[in-house]
Amino acid sequence: MSRLFPAHADLIGQEPAPHSTPWRLLGLLIIYRLALSAAAVFLVLGDHPLQPLGQDKPALFSNLSLFYLAFSLVCAAARLTRWPGLRVQVYAQIVIDIMVITLMMHASGGVSSGLGILLVVAVAAGAILSPGRIGIFFAAIASLAVLIERGYASLTEAATQSSYTQTGMLGAAFFATALLIHALARRAFESEALATRRGEDLANMAEITHYVIERMQTGIVVADHSGLIRIANESARRLLDLPAGAPETLAEAAPALAGQWSEWRKDGVQPSGPTGDFFARFAKLGATQDSDTLIFLEDNSEIAQQAQHLKLASLGRLTASIAHEIRNPLGAISHAGQLLAESPALQDADRRLTQIIADHAQRMNNMVENVLQLSRRERTRSDILDLESWLDEFARVFCESNALRPEEISIRHEDSRIVVHADSSQLHQVLWNLCQNGLRYAPGGALPKLVLRCGILPGQYAPYLDVIDSGPGINMENAEHIFEPFFTTEPNGTGLGLYIARELCECNQANLKYIRLAQGSCFRITFADRRRHII
Repeated sequence: MSRLFPAHADLIGQEPAPHSTPWRLLGLLIIYRLALSAAAVFLVLGDHPLQPLGQDKPALFSNLSLFYLAFSLVCAAARLTRWPGLRVQVYAQIVIDIMVITLMMHASGGVSSGLGILLVVAVAAGAILSPGRIGIFFAAIASLAVLIERGYASLTEAATQSSYTQTGMLGAAFFATALLIHALARRAFESEALATRRGEDLANMAEITHYVIERMQTGIVVADHSGLIRIANESARRLLDLPAGAPETLAEAAPALAGQWSEWRKDGVQPSGPTGDFFARFAKLGATQDSDTLIFLEDNSEIAQQAQHLKLASLGRLTASIAHEIRNPLGAISHAGQLLAESPALQDADRRLTQIIADHAQRMNNMVENVLQLSRRERTRSDILDLESWLDEFARVFCESNALRPEEISIRHEDSRIVVHADSSQLHQVLWNLCQNGLRYAPGGALPKLVLRCGILPGQYAPYLDVIDSGPGINMENAEHIFEPFFTTEPNGTGLGLYIARELCECNQANLKYIRLAQGSCFRITFADRRRHII
């Protein structure tokens, strides 16, 4: 059997879809059959039938015309209901077409009536709608039917040599039509299948492109020659503070950006500096002056954050090397202070001085340990954490370590099942530090002393985790500096706890910030948009 093209494969395999090409072609064949049978009935019922139709056997031709019309209506109903299957309908309709048209030809004087040409249409339809070489089988049936008709006619009436010649040529035309139509139909269906696959590939690629662009951290804006914003992804809408409704112009959304865009269209020079909270770069999407413009917006805060991270990383390596050099003389000072404090000749005032030496040596040692811990921290390992169950386990361990009752720590979930991507050990270290700070400032009789609240930021799809205490809070002046290294308001503090916590958050693509409440304090960890991990 020859290689099957898609429509043929549908016929012998699973049933094709209701709106597929084979069903549409069968519908066209039924419309043709309805028109043909209706025309035959109209001629039969008219006062002057068209010669030579039905000239030999008018009664047979009339009955066949009525039967053919009724059969066409039945075929139309079967096609609408899709029952029986496509293969059964095609085989039955083509065979009956051949039989009816052959009998009509016999009733109209045989091959000389010219109705044989209608058999060519039936054979061609069968070759299009049939798998493999079944179209050749229909050509054979048509040829055999014509030969039988000619043979029967020769027994009942005189037959000329020319009528046999016409019958042979008609049979040859059936086979030629079947072969030619089969080859052409196979190419047509293969081309259609290829075009369908290419269309699906293009649609999938367009969907993927839209999905990726919509979730890019870089803002993407497409503006026409008049400055009307045609397309803006989520990052661009956030940077420009665009509403989700009607489109706006660049001048309305960001006047400074519109000015840079106008200058770029005049001289083609890219902006050298930031525009507010972002950097802008422009690219033309066409060759004409009125072509749309593609605008890339890079978040200035993220770039500044990366620069700050590199600077602090260099500072961390420097301070780590200094800390190593400090530990030896610091240890000697601490040891000498201890030996001096053990001397029986010291007075109380001198012992107070040795205690000051010991306290500050211990403070310096804690600072050195914190710096070394920051410089020695391991590479971040991204774990998938179910925040609800992870917080329950953390609260249990924290309460056991700090002799707290379970009701002194409250866990609240604003959304169902929140999943974050973070290093479990580093997140544990950050949360432990924040809870220790909150516990230090919580009033003695307050219940709960700490609240751990998690949820999803509305409109941003970013998970967050809040550590809330009921203490006095941090004044606005100090709140601006609490994440700076070595800043502290405690006499014995090192000023590195919150700095290290923020550094660990940034290593996990999270953000740590302080939110002042009406009563108490809130430290919020905002994790990366959870959809970015899908791409």
